[in-house]
Amino acid sequence: MKAQDVMTSPVISIEPDATILQAITIMLERRVSGLPVIDKEGRLVGMLTEGDLLRRAETGTQRQRPRWLEFLTGPGKLANEYIHSHGRKVAQIMSDRPLTVSEDAPLNEVVRLMEKQQIKRVPVVRGERVVGIVSRANLLHALAAADTELKPLEQSDQAIRASLVAELGKQPWVPMILVDPIVRNGVVELWGSITDERARRALIVAAENVPGVKGVQDHLAWVGAHGKLAPGAVPAQAGG
Repeated sequence: MKAQDVMTSPVISIEPDATILQAITIMLERRVSGLPVIDKEGRLVGMLTEGDLLRRAETGTQRQRPRWLEFLTGPGKLANEYIHSHGRKVAQIMSDRPLTVSEDAPLNEVVRLMEKQQIKRVPVVRGERVVGIVSRANLLHALAAADTELKPLEQSDQAIRASLVAELGKQPWVPMILVDPIVRNGVVELWGSITDERARRALIVAAENVPGVKGVQDHLAWVGAHGKLAPGAVPAQAGG
């Protein structure tokens, strides 16, 4: 999937000369946590988010430091913080270097950008024009739609096992030489040994995601650091 497949369009935006109160009113009424700032020529010039409005003089939440720390901070940064806590126009407190993606950007690229920059939304641009915005909510909607579209699929036990083995073979965390899945009447039985308990949960997840699987039974044995079965562990059995 690409950004254009999940983005919200048209975009709810605000102009740089708008007041902070106008921006807050739009955010509350439209239930959005961030607004692209677009000038009269239609160009993206910034982003205003809830984070930009956290430390405000009106609520007494402006940043305060001891005098000695203010001296070390420097006048430039202190002046910038004053603008953010006392500014009345959107242009004064917005982030003026917004990160963007193109319409055909893959969703994994969008998510990677969100994670790396710790942001909740990314404007989607076509040239200098904003044509949409991808937020975390958009990604959740896409996930819900994808899950709804998944339909149960009847597969033979042999086909289920082949699909599961193929999936596990692509995962570097799977000790394939130690794990042997068996499928009976659509139920996957996980036999073998693991050296990390997190692998147990991951193997169960992998089995549950194979189309046609009706259930998963865990018979995996956890092998300790010295190659011995942990107390109470189920001995590994070879599959047929």
